[in-house]
Amino acid sequence: MASTIPVQQGRIVRAGPSLPALRRISPADIGHALRAGYEDFNAWPTHAAFLVVIYPVVGLLLAYATAQQNVIPLFYPLLAGFAILGPFAALGLYEVSRRRELGEEPGWRDALSVVRRANFGSMVFLGAMLLAIFVCWLAAAQVIYALTLKTAPESFADLFRRSLFTREGWALIILGNGVGFLFAALAFMISVISFPLMLDRHLGAGDAIRCSVRAVQHNPGPMALWGLIVAGGLVLGSIPFLIGLALVLPILGHATWHLYRRVVVEEAQ
Repeated sequence: MASTIPVQQGRIVRAGPSLPALRRISPADIGHALRAGYEDFNAWPTHAAFLVVIYPVVGLLLAYATAQQNVIPLFYPLLAGFAILGPFAALGLYEVSRRRELGEEPGWRDALSVVRRANFGSMVFLGAMLLAIFVCWLAAAQVIYALTLKTAPESFADLFRRSLFTREGWALIILGNGVGFLFAALAFMISVISFPLMLDRHLGAGDAIRCSVRAVQHNPGPMALWGLIVAGGLVLGSIPFLIGLALVLPILGHATWHLYRRVVVEEAQ
């Protein structure tokens, strides 16, 4: 059973009429969520790895495809999809953390039971929104590359050299990361607690998105810290050959559930 972590009594605010109340959190809450996420993974490592091992595999396939099809410049933007689409892919992990919080010993069938939820269609709808953001980011990345480096690199080494040692390459880095940040920030705001909220409270996508956006607005510092931790974890997990993602992704997925529990005030019993 997951350990019980007392929630700090931060100031409570309302996300809106008929929406759950939100708590102002601190960086300490982020640390608690990460520790609880690690505890969940440590208690359920085999099943968690089974659910997310597809990420390294798919990533390696993307690397091969981009190398073969001479779309090497899109490899980095494609990897960014882990951050954008991850909240939807981690639905099963949220369910595991939820059940462990209740004192149960969940299995992989429980993790997949989310597809039977009455509001699973709303979860899929929000997942489709994240996918649309991801596709728009890929299109923007292609345009940025065409405006800066213009010609396709011959290899990853050539892309690395041209990106770091030419003026056009630095323009690519600055403009690409700036635009990418905007897409990532949008995806983060609408999804940081949306999926756990829909799973726990059976809300629709619209209400969950509004609550998630308000949670970020009321906790800008801690949420920015959480975003940096997610981004940093994904970078570290991608080295080498994306293998570390099989460890990083489930821990972040479980931790997201515990972050949600610290941000959203529990319903009165």
